[in-house]
Amino acid sequence: MRPAHGPSICSPTDERGRASYYSDRLAGHATASGALYEPNALTAAHRRLKFGTVIDVLRLDTGARVRVTINDRGPFKAGRVVDLSSAAADVLEMKRAGIVDVCITQVGEM
Repeated sequence: MRPAHGPSICSPTDERGRASYYSDRLAGHATASGALYEPNALTAAHRRLKFGTVIDVLRLDTGARVRVTINDRGPFKAGRVVDLSSAAADVLEMKRAGIVDVCITQVGEM
């Protein structure tokens, strides 16, 4: 494991919190945007960002990073800022932990 990264890697405009991920059992279910959940796509849910917004999600303890597109609403548990697709969780190597601390940077829109 790489050394821990501190809050200095998050800029004041970044959102910091916890990330979780969708179960593969939800494959094919409609997301809030109307798109079907595809576990192999790099997508995510966020409470406020517009559908189609592209964000970078940085795992704070390892430095792993993934770029995803917002296509759903959530998460709705306190402290969580993003729900990631299964593929995005794989990139961050977070499935064993289940929930990890992240920093989110808005990149743009599709």
